[in-house]
Amino acid sequence: MEFFKVLHNYKNARVAEINTLHGKITTPVFMPVGTQATVKIMTPGDLEEMNIAVILANTYHLYLRPGLDIIRKAGGLHKFMAWNGAILTDSGGFQVFSLKELRTITKDGVKFRSHFDGGEHFFSPEKVVEIQNILGSDIMMCFDECPPYPAEKEYISSSLDMTLDWAKRAKAAHKKEGQFLFGIIQGGVFRDLREKALEEMVKLDFPGYAIGGVSVGEGKELIYRAVDWCAPFMPENKPRYLMGVGTPEDIWYSVEKGVDMFDCVFPTRIARNGTAYSSEGLIKLRNAEYRDDFTPLDAGCSCYACRTFTRAYIRHLFNVHEILGMRLTTLHNIHFMINLMDKIRKSILEDSYENEKEKFFSRYKTGKITDEDCKE
Repeated sequence: MEFFKVLHNYKNARVAEINTLHGKITTPVFMPVGTQATVKIMTPGDLEEMNIAVILANTYHLYLRPGLDIIRKAGGLHKFMAWNGAILTDSGGFQVFSLKELRTITKDGVKFRSHFDGGEHFFSPEKVVEIQNILGSDIMMCFDECPPYPAEKEYISSSLDMTLDWAKRAKAAHKKEGQFLFGIIQGGVFRDLREKALEEMVKLDFPGYAIGGVSVGEGKELIYRAVDWCAPFMPENKPRYLMGVGTPEDIWYSVEKGVDMFDCVFPTRIARNGTAYSSEGLIKLRNAEYRDDFTPLDAGCSCYACRTFTRAYIRHLFNVHEILGMRLTTLHNIHFMINLMDKIRKSILEDSYENEKEKFFSRYKTGKITDEDCKE
């Protein structure tokens, strides 16, 4: 079975299929984030009812808890979490490098202390491949360094050289059929380094490639610049994944440049803090204006929350700290993102991308996602 097949191009945007052992993924696709083997507050059945084909889980977190022995005994991550669809596992690079004072980087790998119990661990490119082989994810990511922003060019260049070396080692270590290992393009905010990363990573001939090292505090303009430098020039016959980016405005921009895959914690995280997506923009349900608003979260939405409840009721649930409020907004926001991807795919197939994009933003007003929206 062919792993990746482009079905239709409209300029740089495309609709394609990714075939995995756990089903077909039609792109462009948004992948809900299930870091610790669960999309928070949702059941696998909820996700299946929304026809979600793939979710994301995190190697670092699952390695620490529950640990590889438990997942191995369960028969792999799919069985452990009762999920029948595809799973993409991040390498854990971002999490390891965010530990700062708890880790030491060498050319061999990274020694770090668990932020749970202080236990000492070591991740090498080979070790991260081994962990993901045990998890049994359908798509795996190479271990890379995710440099901070801002950082000096000399540091980013040295980091990139190490990431490229680690990618070679990861590919050599990966022998398990049915799991597809993607390379990650780093390079920070420097065009020549991004171009070098892309050129060298493509030589390694991975089944797919990701744009990494974005959404680390550099702002949308610089994120989009990295997309401009990379996406249109990535191999046409392989998936293109933009890591950790996925607001509606980000997706419309990046699909137009040729990106196929997205993940982002924002839809579920802001939902747990009382913010819902709608066709007109963000709705911050804690605001007093929704106290007696008896309309659904989004009049055009067919999700259970919108078919059944009002903004006033869901606002009440948040005010009295009832978990149903979080569940309803999470369900709705995921449904919103899946419908958005359906709309985008349809517009590509019908060669009407610009018209649909303009129609979407004629109603949708981009709102700022604040720290308060994203608190845990």
